Amino acid sequence: MSEPMAWDGVDSVVDAAIMEDVGDGDISTAWTVRPNAQAQAVLVAKAPGVIAGLAVAERVFHRVDCRIQVTHRTEDGSRVDVEDVVAKVAGPARGILTAERTALNFLQRMSGIATITAAYVAAVAGTGARILDTRKTAPGLRMLDKYAVVAGGGANHRMGLHDMVLLKDNHIEAADGIGPAVAAVKSAMARDRRRVKIEVEVKTLRELEDALVAGADRVMLDNMDLHTTGLAVARARSFGREGLLLEASGNVTLKTVRTVAETGVDLISVGALTHSPPSLDLSLLFQ
Repeated sequence: MSEPMAWDGVDSVVDAAIMEDVGDGDISTAWTVRPNAQAQAVLVAKAPGVIAGLAVAERVFHRVDCRIQVTHRTEDGSRVDVEDVVAKVAGPARGILTAERTALNFLQRMSGIATITAAYVAAVAGTGARILDTRKTAPGLRMLDKYAVVAGGGANHRMGLHDMVLLKDNHIEAADGIGPAVAAVKSAMARDRRRVKIEVEVKTLRELEDALVAGADRVMLDNMDLHTTGLAVARARSFGREGLLLEASGNVTLKTVRTVAETGVDLISVGALTHSPPSLDLSLLFQ
C-alpha cells in the first residue's frame, strides 16, 4: 500500500504523540544507556493479524533520531502469524528505546483496525457488499484509522463533515422532512457550484420512499431488521435509479454481517472497526 498521507499530516500527529510520552526527557533511558550505545531490534507479531501503520511507526523512530534505520519485513495489508518479524530496527539505542512505545502504539492500533476489518470483509465474501468505516474514530487519528481500514480490505465512508452530505434524523427533523432537506442541499450545491453525494438516513419504508423520490444518491437503512431491509432493497431496486447505493448500518457484528449482506445491500458500515478495535499484539525485542 502507499503511504497513508502527506508527511506533514503524519508528522503533526507523530510529534504530538512523542511529546505526550517523552515530555522534557526520557529519564529511564538517559540515566541507564550510554550516549554512544548502538542496538539492533526486531518488531515481532505476538498474535496473527493484518499489519497497518509501518510507515507511521518508522516515522516515529526517525522523528526521535534520524539515524535510526527501519527495514520492513512485510508491508501494510499483509497477514502475519505469531513470531513473524514485521520489521528490523537498528541505530542509537537511546533513540530506539525512547521511540519504542509511541511507535508500537500507532502500529498496534492500526494493525488491530486492519485485522478486524479483514475479518468483516472475509465474512461477506461473495455477496457483493462492501465494508465501510464511520466517523467514530479516535480524535486526531482519523486519517490513520481510515487508512488502516483500507489496509484491511475495507473502504472509507466520508472523511468528515466536509466531503459528503449525510442527512440524519436530526437534520431531517430540523428541515421539516426528507424532501425539504434534500431540496435545500441541492439548492445550496447549485448556488455554490459544488457537487457532492447526498445520503439520507431512513428508519422505515415510508422514509425510504421519500428519500428515493427526493433524489438521494445513497440511502442508509438504519437499524432495520433483516426482513425490512430485504423489502427496502427490493423497493429501491424497482425504483430504477442508476447508481443508487443502499447502506445498512446499526448494531452490525461479525455474527450478523453475513446475513445483512445477503439482503442485497451494497454497503455495510461498521462503527466497531474504529471506535473499539482490539490492538494487535506486537513487541520490540532487542537482539
